[in-house]
Amino acid sequence: MKKLSANHAIETVSVRITGHVQGVGFRAAAVRQAHAMKITGWVRNNTDSSVEAVLQGPHEQVDRMLSWLLTGPPGARVAAVESQEMHTERYFDRFEQI
Repeated sequence: MKKLSANHAIETVSVRITGHVQGVGFRAAAVRQAHAMKITGWVRNNTDSSVEAVLQGPHEQVDRMLSWLLTGPPGARVAAVESQEMHTERYFDRFEQI
């Protein structure tokens, strides 16, 4: 694990997506989208049928990824996207499905 420097320009956001977001390829599509936007972090299914993610990157890219999460892939019906900035020293090397 790498640590972020004190003067980093990287934002880390915790996200919870609800609606019809499991069983529609949401996580795989999120990984592809994050790679295209050069976002790092992870995405996973929760037992309550929501999807959880951590996004890390420059503010503009994180904001664009959050916008994409509002719709998700075809077949998804997103009801809500809740996000909260996280304070962490952890630096993610890539974006992955866990």
